[in-house]
Amino acid sequence: MLQTIFGISPSNFGVIGIFTAAAVVFFAFIGFDVVATAAEEVREPQRDLPRGIIASLVICTVLYVAVSLVVVGMQRYSQLNVEAPLAEAFKSVDQSWAATLITIGALAGLTTVSMILILGQSRIIFAMSRDHLLPPALSRVHPRFGTPYRITIGVGVVVAVMAAFIPLEALAELVNIGTLFAFIVVSVGVIILRRTRPDLERPFRVPAVPLLPILGSLACLYLMLNLPVETWLRFLVWMAIGFVVYFAYSRSHSRVGRQDENPKERTPA
Repeated sequence: MLQTIFGISPSNFGVIGIFTAAAVVFFAFIGFDVVATAAEEVREPQRDLPRGIIASLVICTVLYVAVSLVVVGMQRYSQLNVEAPLAEAFKSVDQSWAATLITIGALAGLTTVSMILILGQSRIIFAMSRDHLLPPALSRVHPRFGTPYRITIGVGVVVAVMAAFIPLEALAELVNIGTLFAFIVVSVGVIILRRTRPDLERPFRVPAVPLLPILGSLACLYLMLNLPVETWLRFLVWMAIGFVVYFAYSRSHSRVGRQDENPKERTPA
């Protein structure tokens, strides 16, 4: 998008290449927010959720940086195989056994990431359904296991169908732009709610408001601008579909929305 707007020459390396790559591989940091979607299933969420999110984010970031340093130390960055850089880097130094082990580990890691993202998405849809933003029938839980089995099965089927017919690169870029935009909405929402609803109970309080949310919004927006124009077009189409669903069904059925319009209907937390 930046290349289209400002006429910047495309580059795979250098500073511009770094930010372009950051926008493409942003999905590597998506799984951390899934922890928050399972807040209702945590014994002490006020204490455990911040610790879990921050600790896992720090550990994984350090590991990502360490692996990157090792790989570019084994093979020049311009010669890395973009399809499987880790495995090919070890093969370049005659360590095929390590390349095989890394490939197996990558498959196991991708499987677990897919499962945890399906878990997070099912919990988000469950919360929306419980608020009647989506049909309430979706929020029914299993009589024995107490989990939203209908939503979990439905999300799994949709993910399988999309994986079968849509290229992985297009899916990754669409996931990235959607998540970055969601982070912008959350950051802006923090600023707005601090002013409009100071009475809300806040078990988790964002520090340095409004500076931190503003910086977060600008960083996410810049990464979004580094994604291809085709990704922006797909994103706008999905946004249009979301607006249609919201204004045609969700807005008139939302329990929270009705309570905001009629404060007397609010139930104590």
